[in-house]
Amino acid sequence: MIKTTGIKKSFGNLHVLKGINLEVSKSEIVTIVGASGAGKTTLLQIIGTLDRPDEGHIFYDGTDVTLLRGKQLAYFRNKNIGFVFQFHQLLPEFTAVENICIPAFIGGTGRAAAEKRAYQLLKFLNISNRANHKPSELSGGEQQRVAVARALINNPAVILADEPSGNLDTANKTELHKLFFRLRDTFGQTFLIVTHDHQLASLSDRIIQLKDGVIINEPG
Repeated sequence: MIKTTGIKKSFGNLHVLKGINLEVSKSEIVTIVGASGAGKTTLLQIIGTLDRPDEGHIFYDGTDVTLLRGKQLAYFRNKNIGFVFQFHQLLPEFTAVENICIPAFIGGTGRAAAEKRAYQLLKFLNISNRANHKPSELSGGEQQRVAVARALINNPAVILADEPSGNLDTANKTELHKLFFRLRDTFGQTFLIVTHDHQLASLSDRIIQLKDGVIINEPG
């Protein structure tokens, strides 16, 4: 599903990633762990095509996305990758269902079809009663579920999550972790998750540990 070869990234004289080779299989849930500054978020952003490596290649089912540019790259990202962030990144002026529909609208889906899919996801996530509420009217756990629904709206093959439970209390963290596995079992998505949460890491299929820009340990 995902394969990276020789990923390097520097910011000035700071070498953040020093040649990352990894593979993630279809429907696998993999967590990336490591101390702050290890390069976890940078690696996730590069795999998600939000940033470009200085060297190396990223493949999705054999497609080398480092060769894509401009609208072609944006189209690939919109159709194939869903993102979940620590701070939800919901637009405050829009309702839950409107926030969820945004990636679908960007991808050219009509309003009726996008809203139908959004309501289906809200029902699946058990927050359909919050569809017309704005982010300020939602709890942290509800906001994160809306963010997950937004990531799923285009039915992407891959979900990339950066500290998705970092701002949640213990109960909501546990629910979110269970949700990821339920999504994988229901929709077959592949998950690559950056986390400091030991509970989430321990539940994943595989743990990749980064230190000083290199993979130092990858238990089976």
